Amino acid sequence: MALLRKNKGNYAGPTAKLEDVGLQYEDGPEVLKDVSLEIPQKSFHFLTGPSGAGKTSLMSLLYLARRPNRGQLNLFGEDVSNINRNKAADLRRRLGVIFQDFRLLDHLSAFDNVALPLRISGTSDSVVSENVSELLKWVGLEDYMDAKPSTLSGGQQQRIAIARAVVNRPNLILADEPTGNVDDAIAMRLMQLFIELHKLGSSVIIATHNEALVERFPFPRLHIDRGNVILMPASL
Repeated sequence: MALLRKNKGNYAGPTAKLEDVGLQYEDGPEVLKDVSLEIPQKSFHFLTGPSGAGKTSLMSLLYLARRPNRGQLNLFGEDVSNINRNKAADLRRRLGVIFQDFRLLDHLSAFDNVALPLRISGTSDSVVSENVSELLKWVGLEDYMDAKPSTLSGGQQQRIAIARAVVNRPNLILADEPTGNVDDAIAMRLMQLFIELHKLGSSVIIATHNEALVERFPFPRLHIDRGNVILMPASL
């Protein structure tokens, strides 16, 4: 696989560490309460819990869309409570985030959407071509490289978003329901992609409501119940 290259950064500690973290929106109740956990390097977790439990809120902390109202969050060894914009941008380059609404650029082709993180980082055209072509083939879209997102189905757009999120071999992959709009065969293929990247050194967190998916793979889960995060062992 052309993506076989070292992850960025030499930090040796946990990918993320939260200590007594609380998060609330404006004057409402806390949606996350006293969360203390570590996400080790090269780990794989499912993130589960009922709707409204706080899964999206936890993910938003980890991809630096929000800061905790209290407690401490470290990402790649950096306290993110008061980091400046440039440092935050550096840390985000080590993240691969897959959103439920995909956030593709409509004026770009499938190929160019996936290539965007590599081009921003100054990757050579030959490496961009090799990696993007290979990933689009992996997710079953090698015949749609020139297609614009608006011409594709929701499931196809989701696969483009996944390829874009992982093309730069991020240290931490955060995926919100990444198999929610695809059939079982494609879901298993996407899971194998996440597993391969995990084996190559990425930490992976997949938020999902799909209990059958969770039970099919031997990975622990972070289960959120009323704002509290509970580490649960793998189902298998």
